[in-house]
Amino acid sequence: MSPVPRPVPTTLIVVSDRAAAGTRPDATAGLLAPVLEARGFRLAATVVVPDERPRLAQAIRDAAAAGGLVLTTGGTGVAPRDVTPEATRDVIEREVPGLPEEIRRRSAERTLKAIGSRAVAGTLGRALVLNLPGRPAGAVEAFEFVADVLGHLVDLLAGPVADASHEPTPPRA
Repeated sequence: MSPVPRPVPTTLIVVSDRAAAGTRPDATAGLLAPVLEARGFRLAATVVVPDERPRLAQAIRDAAAAGGLVLTTGGTGVAPRDVTPEATRDVIEREVPGLPEEIRRRSAERTLKAIGSRAVAGTLGRALVLNLPGRPAGAVEAFEFVADVLGHLVDLLAGPVADASHEPTPPRA
């Protein structure tokens, strides 16, 4: 099987009670689409769901069925209705903790509030699922922090990669 064709198909799941109810427009897709494209991804679909664990879990399953990258935005804090990490863990098969750890680390350099994020990442079938912050500019920034590795991870999930070995480690002095 060959690597995922570029650009990588990406589904954005916006988790927001107000956006789902139509009382607040979502700006994330408009900001994120050109950034995705510049990094070798293509926004194939945007889905808006309320902060409801079963509905979000199903939206992640549906999006992951096509493979590629599944991004969620919103619901990663500690407010009572923030259930994105739980819904994500309900469906992923393997966690990829380094992605949200790096996002929290880099984000905390700008605002200490970032360490309160409960975002997770993981695999579901041949898809990589990553939780991003709900603030549109924050979602773009978080994506940029890990964008360089996402294509490689999606390629690995798609099947055998011609050379998935690590780059040589320089000798120790």
